[in-house]
Amino acid sequence: MSEVLAGFAIVWVIIAVGFGLGRSEVLGAEARVVLSRTAFFVGSPALLFVTLSRADVLTVLGPQLWVATLSALLAAGLFLAVSIPLLRPRPVSERVMSGLSASLVNSANLGIPIATYVLGDPALAAPALMFQLGIYTPLYVAVLDWSTAREARDDDDDGRPRRVPRPRPVLAQLRQTALNPMILGALAGLLFSVTGWALPGPLNEAVELIAGLSIPAMLLAFGMSLVGSVPLSRAGGRRADTLLASAVKLLVHPLIAWLLAQFVFGLDARGVFVAVVLASLPTAQNTYVTAVRYQSGERVTKDTVLVTTIVAIPAMIAVALLLA
Repeated sequence: MSEVLAGFAIVWVIIAVGFGLGRSEVLGAEARVVLSRTAFFVGSPALLFVTLSRADVLTVLGPQLWVATLSALLAAGLFLAVSIPLLRPRPVSERVMSGLSASLVNSANLGIPIATYVLGDPALAAPALMFQLGIYTPLYVAVLDWSTAREARDDDDDGRPRRVPRPRPVLAQLRQTALNPMILGALAGLLFSVTGWALPGPLNEAVELIAGLSIPAMLLAFGMSLVGSVPLSRAGGRRADTLLASAVKLLVHPLIAWLLAQFVFGLDARGVFVAVVLASLPTAQNTYVTAVRYQSGERVTKDTVLVTTIVAIPAMIAVALLLA
């Protein structure tokens, strides 16, 4: 338990430093974006490659992948089932975005650091990350393309035609998913693990050095993103949606993961702990990016990201006290 709490302490300290840097603006207004993009396009793919090249492929593609997949889909489905009778009528695309807010975890920016310092192995974040990038993203993009295309025939509240992005061809979406830097890094790592290949010494050291920037950059950027964040300050009539999505994300999603890990897949105590902690991660920030792209559910996704981000680490500490 002391090691788990020490891991959380490390994460919190770096986040706090990022928050201080953001408040002081000592690194400039674009620092958060630069750090995030550097981690996403350079550091994290290198970290996934280094980690997975030394990992057991069967472990990465085993029960944890299925727990991540089923728990996310069930959490989203449960949100949709509950929201229809409880909330006022919403466009289909907005309900889909709210369902994503209740089920799409921050598997990269916070998942990799938590897996490293709390769970002890960054490879443990790989199943959730690969599910979300390789399966969930193409699925919800297809649903949003379909739903927003239908809704575009109606006028918005101001009486103007609503502009939505043109649906992406299936092959284009698959190509974009396959070329995601995280997917490329993970697949390359798995390939090296299966084949037993290894990079030459100097090149391997260079990749490891680049991988080392990933976690500090992600956590510093994460801390910066909290500056000025006031969730539910302007709920826009969507406060109930946000609270329901946040409750499903922070309570129901981890509970589903626990049930699946404990009773369906029969994982050991550590495996159950890993599954529940990863399901307790906050809503992924790219949920809001998707909402902006499709012009649907922007208020709910933004506020849910903020609420779950603030509450998630205390919630994960509670999980650690119960299960670790």
